[in-house]
Amino acid sequence: MSTLLYIFGGLLIVFTALPFIRNDFWTFRVFEYPRIQKLILSLTWLGIWAVWGDRGNQVLWILAGAMALNIGYLLFQILPFTFLGKKQVYKATKEDPDNNLKVMISNVYEDNDDYKGCLHVIRSNDPDLILLLETSHEWARQTSVLDQEYTFQVKVPIDNTYGMLLFSKFPLHEVSVNYLVEDEIPSISCQLELPSGQRVQIYAVHPTPPVPNENPRSTERDKELLLVADKAKNSELPVIVIGDLNDVAWSYTTELFLKMSELLDPRRGRGFYNTFHAKQPLLQFPLDHAFISADFKLKDLRKLDNYNSDHYPIFVHVQYEDQAEEEQEENQLDATAEDKEVAAEKKTADTD
Repeated sequence: MSTLLYIFGGLLIVFTALPFIRNDFWTFRVFEYPRIQKLILSLTWLGIWAVWGDRGNQVLWILAGAMALNIGYLLFQILPFTFLGKKQVYKATKEDPDNNLKVMISNVYEDNDDYKGCLHVIRSNDPDLILLLETSHEWARQTSVLDQEYTFQVKVPIDNTYGMLLFSKFPLHEVSVNYLVEDEIPSISCQLELPSGQRVQIYAVHPTPPVPNENPRSTERDKELLLVADKAKNSELPVIVIGDLNDVAWSYTTELFLKMSELLDPRRGRGFYNTFHAKQPLLQFPLDHAFISADFKLKDLRKLDNYNSDHYPIFVHVQYEDQAEEEQEENQLDATAEDKEVAAEKKTADTD
């Protein structure tokens, strides 16, 4: 039993410590994802040690102390995304239909052929703005029926798992498709006009993840996110950034993105809303996001039904309010001098 506790406990400590090494290689970045799982396993280890461990073994006592610190750290990282955390985005309490925007974000999983299931989820929830990711030319063809109701579209179908389809009931202006970091990885920029006439700057992104079969480094992902952060911060319009960011809500990079963009995360203080992996309940992470400027308050946030994708769709209903920024500005995360230095390095990193 002691040997098993040594190995199990040692690995858990190492897996928590690895992300502290600011190296972009995937072996360091990927362990930022399973913090909930590491917390559960750490609590399990402590329970096993408390019941069956050798109390006369000093090494196990030291390991138990390290595990307690590990649990404390993981709780510190995770609690902001539970009901115990402070809400960054306040709940909208007044009704203003002309300034409402309902957004659905869904990574469809390119090989998935449940097109009818996708359309059913869309029709059941009636979003105003839809972003479908991993959309091939076949997905574009199968969802073209949406064109009748969603008069405004930006379609970038690509058969490389990084296609994007954007559908809107509201007018879109200043539309551009950009390849900010990698030649085959698009992002979309546009201005959406609400019924009130208020324009909202939309950025839709889907950078590559730091995994061996796609990209062994997080460099490209981090660079794209921080370039978008600059655009968001410098925008004179209210901003919404949507997409599969291939990064968890509590990672260092996501937090750095929020600091540099001055955007807010509606998840904070409400829940994990894990969107991936839809078919593996024990390995789920919050990868699909909608980050919003302080000009918006929240009407609704929820996961939607899965339609045979590896991601759950996520639905975000926000309301633009004139006074919201004044009320919520203090909820923005502050960037330190070190944060700004790290962000500058990442934005100029060599991605060749």
